[in-house]
Amino acid sequence: MLRLPYNHTVETSATFFLVGIPGLQSPHLWLAVSLSAMYTTALLGNILIVIVILMDSTLQEPMYCFLCVLAAMDIVMASSVVPKMVSIFSSGGSSISFNACFTQMYFVHVATAMETGLLLVMAFDRYVAICKPLHYKRILTPQVMLGMSMTIMIRAIIFMTPLSWMVSHLPFCGSNIVLHSYCEHMAVARLACADPTPSRLYSLIGSFIIVGSDVAFIATSYYLILRAVFGLSSKNAQLKALSTCCSHVGVMALYYLPGMASIYVAWLGQDVVPLHTQVLLADFYLLIPPALNPIIYGLRTTQIRKRIWSLLMHSLTGLL
Repeated sequence: MLRLPYNHTVETSATFFLVGIPGLQSPHLWLAVSLSAMYTTALLGNILIVIVILMDSTLQEPMYCFLCVLAAMDIVMASSVVPKMVSIFSSGGSSISFNACFTQMYFVHVATAMETGLLLVMAFDRYVAICKPLHYKRILTPQVMLGMSMTIMIRAIIFMTPLSWMVSHLPFCGSNIVLHSYCEHMAVARLACADPTPSRLYSLIGSFIIVGSDVAFIATSYYLILRAVFGLSSKNAQLKALSTCCSHVGVMALYYLPGMASIYVAWLGQDVVPLHTQVLLADFYLLIPPALNPIIYGLRTTQIRKRIWSLLMHSLTGLL
């Protein structure tokens, strides 16, 4: 237990202890193996997506460039939390330093904020490709793409830096047991000796502004897309246009549904939703999208599927 004086700083050598999933605190090899398998899938799949897009000159369209950035964010998000989770469930290595805890918290929040922004610009890309195909290259120039990417990153940093600062500057003078499998800000803030409501309100309002505005613009984009698609005279053209959006819709569902459920279930408290359910939802939110995104895009996008298959065959031929 930490026995620190009541002030607004904490010793840099202070240590927190992550319990993993409440109720499953002891080492569980099956959980470690499952997490390792999902992490390996996420890591290999996203690295493969990045390599294929960067190496293939035919995959330099805006959609693929944004997908490359999304894959990079998936790697950052999964790598921020999964190795520590595996350590907790395999050997019980649950300790994490104060600085490491808040560094993890910061990267998780920035990566998730950037992902929702990337989903927005990918929806805009589909809108331009389907509704304004003749102006696609004129609208989505490399300069515009770079500007949108930088805006997404700056927005994530501006919104999430104050949250990490607010939580890290709370006084921690009591328990150092974090009832979570990573340094989720609400779980850490509950340990503070001061009222954590300001940081919790900032988190709720910030997530509502970021996610709410992004979802509103995405919904508008798809409304315009659907209106344009169903205005086409050819059924084949309609199906082809809709098929280009299926991967993006699937990725959005994987990201937004668990994420929104995790945020608002945490606010309901464990009197309404059991704590282990809250932790599992938060874990799924960070684990499932990075593991499944490459599979969805790999299976649904013909160009990427062909390039990946060609790269794998070339690698196997070189080994034989």
